[in-house]
Amino acid sequence: MAGPRHDPADYRPRDVVPIRRALVSVSDKTGLLELGAALAAAGVEIVSTGGSATLLRDAGYDVTDVSAVTGFPESLDGRVKTLHPSVHAGLLADLRLASHEAQLEQLEIRPFELVVVNLYPFVETVASGAEGDDVVEQIDIGGPAMVRASAKNHANVAIVVSPESYPAIIEALQANGGTNLVQRRELAARAFSHTAAYDTAVSTWFAEGTLADDIDLPAHLTIQAERLSTLRYGENSHQRAAIYTRVGGHGIAQATQLQGKEMSYNNYVDADAALRAAFDMVKPAVAIIKHANPCGIAVAAPHALDPIASAHLRAHECDPVSAFGGVIAANRTVTLKMAENLRDIFTEVIIAPDFEPEALEVFKLKKNLRVLRLPADWQQERMDVRLVSGGLLLQDADRFPDDIESVAKNWELVSGERPADEDMESLIFAWKSCRAVKSNAIVLAQGSATVGIGMGQVNRVDSCRLAVERAGDRARGSIAASDAFFPFADGPQVLIDAGISAIIQPGGSVRDAEVVDAARAAGITMFFTGERHFFH
Repeated sequence: MAGPRHDPADYRPRDVVPIRRALVSVSDKTGLLELGAALAAAGVEIVSTGGSATLLRDAGYDVTDVSAVTGFPESLDGRVKTLHPSVHAGLLADLRLASHEAQLEQLEIRPFELVVVNLYPFVETVASGAEGDDVVEQIDIGGPAMVRASAKNHANVAIVVSPESYPAIIEALQANGGTNLVQRRELAARAFSHTAAYDTAVSTWFAEGTLADDIDLPAHLTIQAERLSTLRYGENSHQRAAIYTRVGGHGIAQATQLQGKEMSYNNYVDADAALRAAFDMVKPAVAIIKHANPCGIAVAAPHALDPIASAHLRAHECDPVSAFGGVIAANRTVTLKMAENLRDIFTEVIIAPDFEPEALEVFKLKKNLRVLRLPADWQQERMDVRLVSGGLLLQDADRFPDDIESVAKNWELVSGERPADEDMESLIFAWKSCRAVKSNAIVLAQGSATVGIGMGQVNRVDSCRLAVERAGDRARGSIAASDAFFPFADGPQVLIDAGISAIIQPGGSVRDAEVVDAARAAGITMFFTGERHFFH
């Protein structure tokens, strides 16, 4: 490993570095005129590019174009403008060294003490739905080069990548005429984090473009996340925890909390599970979650005057005892009626795309209730990532096709008769619902509302017993869904004895014939989907 290129004794210490020359090139113009005014008042020479130069010049400030410094015009539609020795020598010269100072004089290059750069809006462009070359053109090249060069040379240069840092720079200018080493080191840390997050967003976009069914998963995976907040504790009180937002994320971590106590680790886990359940449904739907498992999922009753309120009441009726202290997700705007229905039900969290103002007024009476609004661009993830010791697992997210009704026409009917359309709709609802239940999963449903759920058991027959027990008399005539095949006929027999009318399951057991025989003997309908939905 190479040692330092210069003897430490050759360095001349620098703490406060007076700002005499600044390089400004920003895509986000927020606060730029205020910063320009402070620089001009302090007699700082401003070197700038493109729109930044135009904005500052139109405001009456003297600006030197980068092309005047480099002696080379901006070219290739702006792709090349700052990538030049006259710029980068001014960024990278270590003026603690007399030799670097002498070289700059020989080359007739003046140094920069302040660089203000933020990068092309790549993340925002992707979020807008743009594709292909429109996205590629927002990959900044010169910007990251200037940021990294300035951050490396923080002993001499202050690098600013966000308007949030402008006030501190203005204060430093007015107080000391420049920045001190501690400030520059902090700014450098932010700058390297900024470019790392930017590069991650770019690499993620390219990687996601390789996730088509006929292309291998990426050989290299980079996940960049920024700490949003430290949580009181983790899953248990002796565990530390924090919530991080992923670059390009658009899920529960990006939700806006409108009221209530601070979100806990378990609140976030349950809220994410609730979204998984409610947003599988096309019709207005509500899911109630307890300890990451549903205790009720339902869509609105036909012809309901207030569909989302109807969906909530039907979901709550599945298991009112477990719903106490639950987490609720709604896939439509929460109405005043739904809020009133919740008035006397202890609920930890409610999350939805939006809330009627009157509903929020009702929720204000429940001060501890956490109310979260989803980001406008919320969508289910395309990929699932799970940490394991020493690494991580990556898989396609378990999603249902948008045309599941068409897919259902191809499910294999192995017993009984194909149900009428209304019952087929409940069958599809039960099948979707079991995806949100931890394996082994059994869901009993009637009229597109759960009436009994058995989850997380180490054998499937126990899940059947649990679902039947919770459903009680409502099991009779219900539809049963199983997330995986039945290894024996004992599980279906528990359901048959309870009076269920149909079973939907993947099939694929070596004992499928025995299971089908049991269904036929009972005269019930049974479908094989050929696809399982484990959720561990």
